[in-house]
Amino acid sequence: MGFSSQNKVKIEGGMASMTDLVFLLLVFFIIMSTMAEKNTPVELPQPTEKLDTSKENATTTVVITEDDLYQIMLSDASNSNNPFGVKTDGVSYDEMRDFLIQEVEKTPEMKVKIAGARKASYEAVFQILALSKAKGWKPVLAYD
Repeated sequence: MGFSSQNKVKIEGGMASMTDLVFLLLVFFIIMSTMAEKNTPVELPQPTEKLDTSKENATTTVVITEDDLYQIMLSDASNSNNPFGVKTDGVSYDEMRDFLIQEVEKTPEMKVKIAGARKASYEAVFQILALSKAKGWKPVLAYD
């Protein structure tokens, strides 16, 4: 009983057709890349609000030094009896907290500008942000 088949199926791929296909794709992509426009217009969303960059926005500025000490700088409109304003060494958070509350709540906007050294810790910045949230102020972060 000879059940084996005499017809053998050859499983061979023609490599000539594969190289023709790769060549055609290569030519297609080369032509398309030269025809493509180099400057694709991108429609960016427009801002919905105009940012007000006037100096009246933040009358009180808290500067955080590299040593996590604080300096309070007042605007010219405020009185000049600031015990912490121009000190170069700064003061701790506990020393300036009450004075900062008093000065910020004098202004109608109740905004405070927070500026700091690049090496100031996040905790020092967060303390001012937490105080702003607790008092209902509007903090403005200054960065360069």
